[in-house]
Amino acid sequence: MHNKLIQICSGYDFTHEEIEAVKQSFEPVGFPKNTVIEKSGRVPGYLYYIVSGYLRLFYTDQNGNEVTTHINCPPGFFTSYSDFINSTVSENNVECITDCELLRISKEKLDHLIAESQAMKNFSISVFQQSIAYNENRSKELSVLNAEQRYLKLINDYPGIIRNVPIQYIASFLGMKPESLSRIRRKIIN
Repeated sequence: MHNKLIQICSGYDFTHEEIEAVKQSFEPVGFPKNTVIEKSGRVPGYLYYIVSGYLRLFYTDQNGNEVTTHINCPPGFFTSYSDFINSTVSENNVECITDCELLRISKEKLDHLIAESQAMKNFSISVFQQSIAYNENRSKELSVLNAEQRYLKLINDYPGIIRNVPIQYIASFLGMKPESLSRIRRKIIN
């Protein structure tokens, strides 16, 4: 189960001992679809590496509506990043949209690996930089692309999302109502 993660690490000059430490620190876990694995009102317990499945990050607004702010598919890392890094209480939930196979690591274990391994430090910095760049790009897309352009970009960049993620989560992620997304999808099909 660690093979994909180790493959990604291979570009960062990990020693054999460091690879073994990564394997020991990332715990394999599986969750069925619709399982909330990190709940709002708590400090996120883990950083997850997605081996298979789809996850979403969401919060509940003042009207009781779920707002999906992030959807991730394999491979990739996932959590409520700023709350995980800063050990602060999160307003977000992490939910398995599909059945998921994950590797998870606690903040304490991650901090220990980073302190012990320059390769892990470099790898972690790269992962968090990619997360920041993704979020900045997503913010820009939400402000400059219209709804149809956002949807077309999503299905072009991540075609598996359409087959695996319910339309209401995709619509929320794209900043629109499900009815609007349905109209856009009908227009594209016709």
